[in-house]
Amino acid sequence: MKKKEVHNYVRAYEFLRDQILSGRIDSSIKLTETKLAEQLQISRTPVRSAITKLEEEGLIKNKHVYVPTEADIRHIFQVRSILEGFAANYCAEFISESTLQKLADCIETGLHGSNEEQLHANYLFHQLIIEETHNPEITKIINRMQSIINLLRTTVTLQRRPHLVEEHQEIFEAIQANDGNLAEDLIQKHLEKDLEFSIGRLAVL
Repeated sequence: MKKKEVHNYVRAYEFLRDQILSGRIDSSIKLTETKLAEQLQISRTPVRSAITKLEEEGLIKNKHVYVPTEADIRHIFQVRSILEGFAANYCAEFISESTLQKLADCIETGLHGSNEEQLHANYLFHQLIIEETHNPEITKIINRMQSIINLLRTTVTLQRRPHLVEEHQEIFEAIQANDGNLAEDLIQKHLEKDLEFSIGRLAVL
């Protein structure tokens, strides 16, 4: 893609994702490339790419908004628990010093940053652990679920789930201490708490 096309794709993707997650698009409405392109005043190609991406992430099915059910979200968290548990265990042995410092920075931001900074720090903490495996297939699977993961991440961060950042600190300390089994156990318990907190608060379910 050319630079302008990439910009328009990102714009279309973020617009559609935000409209879907905020409930502004009714699931009965068929999404058409032509209407969306006209609305955003861009060509149909980036809109088509954005719709394809959101289909991969599970938010669009058959050109309609798909609202995830509780079962859908639980299935996603089962996958996350397996993959992030493995990644945390792996990091305890192989994490680089630079990534370890970035995790520490995420924790600091999670404690003292603005809402937007805390939200990004939460995302980055988990993403760094995944990416440190240097396994593109694991990263690909997680990225494919990012829209729904982001929905729940926003809920736990902005609605202040108790002990969220403290749990990141415990995971960090287990990785730093090279205790892979503990790091795996902690991140899986952390994700389970995220799941239950979010499900109890999402009006879409």
